[in-house]
Amino acid sequence: MKTTDHLIINGPYEKPKLHLNYNREIRKFELLDDPGIFVELDLANRIRERVEKWKENGYLGITSITKDLLEHWKNPDREQKFFFCQIEAIETLIWLLEAPESEKRGIEIPLDGGDIQRICSKMATGTGKTIVMAMLIALHIINKATYPKDLKFSKNVLIVAPGLTVKSRLQVLIPDSPGNYFEAFDIIPQDLFDKLRQGKVKIINWHMLDWDTQDRINKKIEKGTLRTVDKRKKIEISDEAYIKQVLEELGDCKNLLVINDEAHHAWRLNPEAKGKYQRIGEEKDSAEEATIWINGLDRIDKSRGILRCHDFSATPFYPSGKKVGEDQLFTWIVSDFGLNDAIESGLVKTPRVVIRDDGKLDKKMKSKFYHIYNDPTVKNDLNRSVEAEVPLPDLVVLAYYHLGKDWLETLKLWRSSKPPAEVPPVMITVCNRTETAARVENAFLKGKIKIDELKDTEKTLRIDSKILSEAENKETEEKIEKSNGLSKLEQAELLRQKVDTVGKKGKPGEQIQNIISVGMLSEGWDAKTVTHIMGLRAFSSQLLCEQVVGRGLRRVSYDVDEETGLFKPEYVNIFGVPFTFLPHEGGEDTPPEPPKPRTRIFVDDTKKEHEIKWPNIIRINHVYSSKLELDMKEVKRIELRPEDTPLRSELAPFLEGKPDSTKLSEINLSDEKVEDMLKVLRKQRLIFEIARDIFDQVKPTWHGKREFLLIQITKIVEDFIESNKLVIKGKTYNEDLKKRLLILLNMNKIVQHLFNAIRFKNTQELVLIFDKENPIKSTSKMMTWYTSKPCELNKRSHISHTIFDSSWEATESFELDRNENVESWAKNDHLNFFVNYVFGGVIHKYYPDFLIKLKNGKMFVLEVKGRDDQKNKTKREYFKEWIDAVNTDGRFGKWEFDVSFRTADVKDILKKHSI
Repeated sequence: MKTTDHLIINGPYEKPKLHLNYNREIRKFELLDDPGIFVELDLANRIRERVEKWKENGYLGITSITKDLLEHWKNPDREQKFFFCQIEAIETLIWLLEAPESEKRGIEIPLDGGDIQRICSKMATGTGKTIVMAMLIALHIINKATYPKDLKFSKNVLIVAPGLTVKSRLQVLIPDSPGNYFEAFDIIPQDLFDKLRQGKVKIINWHMLDWDTQDRINKKIEKGTLRTVDKRKKIEISDEAYIKQVLEELGDCKNLLVINDEAHHAWRLNPEAKGKYQRIGEEKDSAEEATIWINGLDRIDKSRGILRCHDFSATPFYPSGKKVGEDQLFTWIVSDFGLNDAIESGLVKTPRVVIRDDGKLDKKMKSKFYHIYNDPTVKNDLNRSVEAEVPLPDLVVLAYYHLGKDWLETLKLWRSSKPPAEVPPVMITVCNRTETAARVENAFLKGKIKIDELKDTEKTLRIDSKILSEAENKETEEKIEKSNGLSKLEQAELLRQKVDTVGKKGKPGEQIQNIISVGMLSEGWDAKTVTHIMGLRAFSSQLLCEQVVGRGLRRVSYDVDEETGLFKPEYVNIFGVPFTFLPHEGGEDTPPEPPKPRTRIFVDDTKKEHEIKWPNIIRINHVYSSKLELDMKEVKRIELRPEDTPLRSELAPFLEGKPDSTKLSEINLSDEKVEDMLKVLRKQRLIFEIARDIFDQVKPTWHGKREFLLIQITKIVEDFIESNKLVIKGKTYNEDLKKRLLILLNMNKIVQHLFNAIRFKNTQELVLIFDKENPIKSTSKMMTWYTSKPCELNKRSHISHTIFDSSWEATESFELDRNENVESWAKNDHLNFFVNYVFGGVIHKYYPDFLIKLKNGKMFVLEVKGRDDQKNKTKREYFKEWIDAVNTDGRFGKWEFDVSFRTADVKDILKKHSI
């Protein structure tokens, strides 16, 4: 198997032939011809297969214009070649648009819950999705100009951007704009430009879709762009008026082609999952933005019609609506060229992540620099609301020294190159809060971090996310010259222009080299000079890690190495961002990532004399006394909580393995039909149902008359329901109807709770029921396994090593291995020695800590417990029953059990049971 020292293994212009797989044994990446599975996108994969066959068969169904464009784009002699991923993306969209329906049979693109057909092209940051947008626009407009009656095409294009920075960047998609991509990248042949100019391209900020709020209407009235008879009266805007304002020159056009850039901002809420969409931190307003964006498009579709909506995003995730903080990929992704593909093709910088140092590792055996924010000395400190002058934690300062020194070496390298670089490399810090950003800035500018080159005020940019957001949310761009006495809005615009032009010669942000930001930098930010990233915040998802690191992935150079045919590697070095889901490349200054230490745990046949056996009991049957008694004073309480009992669910049909959220059906257990049912199911009936289920568990070993048994159980259940031992949490659920509903939906919990209370108090005899096929278990039957947990060799255990889950366990393990009263012992890890128990009406498994054979012949089970509670006491009750049953059976020797609450008491415990 071949290995590689670099992660760039494919050329940028050809279909990837090789892929990387990390081999932990040799600690290197192996070259494979199979991409494997990272995130399986079923729809995109199936479409890719169809497109490949369609291309082999000569692009069936395409127009002559499309044929000419494809030949132009794929011309091997063209000066500016397009990346493979760009060609793949546009060919996929052409196939969906023009291929015969027979080619697409069985391919169903799910809707997003509305009527608009959305199609998502997933392309990693830096892979050139804006060029694909230009190709798509040219394809539609020129075809429509040539074939005006062909309803597949449109010459009216609306592009929606997530902010002013992206909107400004997308001006290159307007055919007559200066520096437009159609000319700059030779998107179309010269003789087709006249037809391209017959189309209309309109670019808006998504905030424009919200123009008809009352505040915005009032501003338009004040400016005189909107008239009203009565300013005191709330104005309701018709769809027609709304369309005219939003679309302006496209206001009379129909069947629009819509392009959503950074489309992960545009997703449809499921109204029945209220409260589940709220993201955290700087994403907290995403649901509101998504609603405005989608509702605006719905209004446009209703009034003018949207032919198709094309989504472009590197990270097309949206909240699932199932639980807070859970994201899922768009289900309408039709092509996918992800970040791994981009790295392997050299289209982006290779991320390098700190993974170890010469200091003490964290609890996960990683460098503390790996996720600095999570260190106990950092997290609480950085969450304080303090002044900028308050010093940063030592670990943060130390990390800056490491990263800053490396940045300084990069700066010197750039300055010594021929010709010298005219702009500096950039270090970005992403902070958790405004106060932290101020402290970081203060530490640099006041020389607390002693890297003089990073002290320059003019080259340091601290981004106030609130001010920047105000600038991003404007509808139009303004040119601001730097001067004193700027208004707040002018300051925001100047900040945006600086951020927008970092590393661009002759622009306000040209010499910026140290950016300190709260939260995320704005999307569409295309600085190519980022070489270092510091994360000082929590990273709870792959999405967030990819978005942060993505800000530093754009390449500086796109020159192909003539010897290899590949791009030369460029790097971004990262501290504090736990970017574990991508491969990390090593170098002389950043060693390759090692696997976690793994130890082989096996049955050591050289210590066969220390084998321990125990009965494999699957159940303990109880023979009950003829008269059942249960004192309610001795019965434990059980709580029923409404929050543990969902009363509403939604169902969706599955199509092609995907849920169709347009056909949701709801089950609501508080609706009128259920209430009617509960009126029939009266309390006495519920009591009987519970009693019946308990009866079914008791009757197999009951030797009296069954009628008498049922009467006794029913009386016990009735007393329990009326007692204070059944606790209903929530005042509204103590109402009779809702209480019965809660009891109905938690019936098995009550049954198990009462059944176990009855059996502990009314048992005459315990009968062991063994696994017939495997009646005896043994340490010799443990399967070999591997662990990265701390562990040590031992002398008196049949198992090769002892694994430690705590220092307490380690201390007691060492005592067991040397104690004069111990013959053999084993840590109960992967031995599958357990006892079922019921707590709170729910069945659990209890795994004691140690199995011990004492020299006096007794079998002894030891539990290590730091603190006691009712759940642990319940475990011991059930295990005592197991011990009693085994001892009563008599075939497995004498068994005993005890609990160690302190490491110092284990010697005395062993001595006590050795008598």
